[in-house]
Amino acid sequence: MAEDKSKKFEASSSSSAPAAVGAAAVVAAGFAAARGRRQGAKVARRQQAPRQTAVAERKVGDLSGALPDCPPTIWNADDIDIKRLPDINKTAPLIIDAAELADLKQGSEKEWFAAQREKIMAQLQEHGAIWFRNFESTKDAEGFRSFYEALQLNPCLDPIHTSGLRAMEVQKHAVYEAVNKPSLAQHFVGLHNESTFVKTATYGAFVCFEPASEGGGEFLVADGAKIVNDLDKDVLERIYQNKVRISVSNLDLNFLGALPEGFREQTADFLQDLILKVVAPKFEMDLEMIFGADQSNPFRLQAIEHAQSPINTHPVTGQPVWFCNLHNHSRYLRDRRPCTVPEVGMTDVYSGDLSTIPYDDVRHINEVCERNIVTMPMKKGDVVLLDNYRVLHGRNTFKGDRKHAVTWFESCGEPLKRGEVKDTPDDFMNNLINKTLV
Repeated sequence: MAEDKSKKFEASSSSSAPAAVGAAAVVAAGFAAARGRRQGAKVARRQQAPRQTAVAERKVGDLSGALPDCPPTIWNADDIDIKRLPDINKTAPLIIDAAELADLKQGSEKEWFAAQREKIMAQLQEHGAIWFRNFESTKDAEGFRSFYEALQLNPCLDPIHTSGLRAMEVQKHAVYEAVNKPSLAQHFVGLHNESTFVKTATYGAFVCFEPASEGGGEFLVADGAKIVNDLDKDVLERIYQNKVRISVSNLDLNFLGALPEGFREQTADFLQDLILKVVAPKFEMDLEMIFGADQSNPFRLQAIEHAQSPINTHPVTGQPVWFCNLHNHSRYLRDRRPCTVPEVGMTDVYSGDLSTIPYDDVRHINEVCERNIVTMPMKKGDVVLLDNYRVLHGRNTFKGDRKHAVTWFESCGEPLKRGEVKDTPDDFMNNLINKTLV
């Protein structure tokens, strides 16, 4: 790639200049439309460690402004033996139905969760996801918080809190809105892990406060350990060796074509630097800005992550897992299913050298992912607790009003011990994008 075609994001912070606000808002829309990226084996040398916060403490009362940042992603993706993957004995989801629990007394759900905490967390590690059905106490945000606190889950910020796709639905209980916006109702959310190259939530809990009023909106999960085992070994070896690069946004700067030669290049460089230094750090992703990578438009500026492994190993069990968002971000697949994302937010997935992944391979990966999807028509009060390193999730299209929510967690039991106190991401970009762009 020629040097004048790309710029690399050094993850250092830049102060926002007033002149950049307009450009920042436009590009932010693209980043907001494509979230939860999947990344690979090693942190790029140019990427600084994510910002750290003080030791998280279990809070009582209002959690507004008190959440620690999402913890760093744990990578161990080197030297995975594709030909000798371990068998999967238990998979997602395990269903725990309140109506079938003989030891659950009316009005004592919080106490039951607390008493069963160790067993539930052991089952989560075995299965990757647990679907809690027909519980009464989890039908509102306060009761949902009682659920996760009984399990001693420690909430944290969304991995891309500043992306704005998920607003804070109930700040004082650390509850995010779960992609219920009418503008995205007819957009199919493919399988993905909730993470970036530098940040990954350890656990997530999705709750249904109201199912879609006119149907659809089912929650989807798929076991990443099953997916990686079910993939054709030649396809798996090829994509593992080649790695992947994910394009998260397109910005068509077609006016550059009308500018005089020379001035055109200067303007292109200025815009790359503006986005790189002012906007990209707000999203804390490992990005490179490249003109014309998809070969459809030489003036299309794409934000593309660096080469990364599509497979990781679970940080606790060591189980190899499919840890790649190709099912959600492949343009080939998005063009063939319901998608309401504008061009600025269209994503794509390339090989590590930015060449096209063979479409036969993409179709095979899609088939295996969809074969492993479990569709969950959640009812009011249902909760899906998932291991974010093992299980991918998504959402069907829906009609009417839908109110699902999610809380992300850094750990269970003792809060994570972190380094020196630094600022956590603020709510400015989250609020701006939610109120004006999404």
